[in-house]
Amino acid sequence: MIAKIVSMIMSLVMMISSAFGLSFIAPEEEAKEIENVIIMIGDGMGWNHLYSTQNKYDIELDMLKKTDYHGFSRTRSASALVTDSAAGGTALSTGSKTSNGFVGVYPADPLEVIATPSSITEVAMKFGKSTGVVTSDAVTGATPSAFSAHERDRDMSEELFADQVASDIDLIWGSIDTETVTEKACTENGKEYVTTLSEVKALDLGEKSIGQFDCDTMWQGKDNGDQPTLSELTDEAIRILNQDEDGFFLMVEGAHIDKRSHDRDGDGAMTAVLEFDKAVSNAIDFAKADGNTLVIITADHETGAVTPNGDGTYKWTSGSHSAANVPVLVYGCDSFMENGATIENTEIPTRAVAFMTNNEQYFPIPYSCLIEEK
Repeated sequence: MIAKIVSMIMSLVMMISSAFGLSFIAPEEEAKEIENVIIMIGDGMGWNHLYSTQNKYDIELDMLKKTDYHGFSRTRSASALVTDSAAGGTALSTGSKTSNGFVGVYPADPLEVIATPSSITEVAMKFGKSTGVVTSDAVTGATPSAFSAHERDRDMSEELFADQVASDIDLIWGSIDTETVTEKACTENGKEYVTTLSEVKALDLGEKSIGQFDCDTMWQGKDNGDQPTLSELTDEAIRILNQDEDGFFLMVEGAHIDKRSHDRDGDGAMTAVLEFDKAVSNAIDFAKADGNTLVIITADHETGAVTPNGDGTYKWTSGSHSAANVPVLVYGCDSFMENGATIENTEIPTRAVAFMTNNEQYFPIPYSCLIEEK
């Protein structure tokens, strides 16, 4: 048993060492220009989710029309060919593969002798940038947690929220989960607790906040009085974070492409794609006006095994995740990837960090090393 544990640890050490050796070097001219990075994750969003939405509504999605480079990401986790959102989100946040169910930690560390991996959010904070996490899921959901917490089980909601509320992240906004996310805990940790669009609009940089809003309003993009949509929250997050002269990092998740696909609800999934596309469009419009922002749109995995029928329509053939490669769409950088290229999901944050820090930070990196470098 001890020999097996030692072997697992040594394999992990080799994996981490290899990751350091493969760190991406960004072209100097573009790296100097990029100050802000926005990663937008359509949870469960495969290419056929996009094609089915375009065909049904006879439109061209802005995430395809407004981006310059289109490619693919491989999504398998360290433990399985088909990833879950925890491992998929961790790969996109830390540049390290992990086991299904793990959030922001390495895949195998039974003796807990290896430090947790740092996230791109934490690297941004190290470089003095403002940071934000926005989702239509609860803030303790697997994907937002991967960018804001480090725990060994995605179902450890209380521990995940404890990590989040104690962090220096400027804003963490999601859907209502009053059992775990309480106003009392937020205020005790110096966070503004916001529940309406008006309260969000009153925030400025320096007022760290945790927000909870109506879930259906967010993912469906419907008008519901003072409750915000995902695209409105994206606008407000950018407004606040962009006040930082050192730049910012923002992750936005459209969670219900996945949730509706689990129910084989094609219409619901396409509705979620439309609202996520509005959020993407807002981010790209900002990036165009700003001139110093990299926007990356991708997914943690595909859900539904969405398949064309041959007549322009599509069917959801599964209620589970699949191993299909997912989109990687890029605006604001000519050197991030080539058109049509297929990359590992771990390469997305690795490359983003290189551009965001002008090659000053190699990534991935254990969190202990990040602290020591301060």
